[in-house]
Amino acid sequence: MRVLLINGPNLNRLGHRDPAVYGTTTLAEIEVAFSARVKERGAECVCFQSNHEGAIVDFLQSQIPNGIDGIVINPGALTHYGLSLRDALQDVGAPTIEVHLSNIHAREEFRRHSVIAPIARGQMTGFGWRAYLWALDYLIDEIDKD
Repeated sequence: MRVLLINGPNLNRLGHRDPAVYGTTTLAEIEVAFSARVKERGAECVCFQSNHEGAIVDFLQSQIPNGIDGIVINPGALTHYGLSLRDALQDVGAPTIEVHLSNIHAREEFRRHSVIAPIARGQMTGFGWRAYLWALDYLIDEIDKD
């Protein structure tokens, strides 16, 4: 089983950017914890982050020949307007879980709408960095069930 962990714009600044909202855990720490959980679950993963939507689309398309069984993604600000990202995720066709560190539904109005949610299996929002691990566990359980 092969899972992608994708993080969008500004998430490379985790641990430094507005810790009151996003916490103090860095993206590198999240990737280490995620990779360890993937290994525990007998799967493999590839982690990717970019501040550019096109780079994320290119990454997704480049991974199709390698096989993609599932995706955990925090699209960052692309959540609200990343239509080419949405199209690429839909084209891949792998089960996708959308993750957000903060509760986007309790923040500014513009953050409450996701263009990714309609094509995702689910959305984990407001649970901090642990949401990545919970999303992964759910995803692997769902893939195993299918």
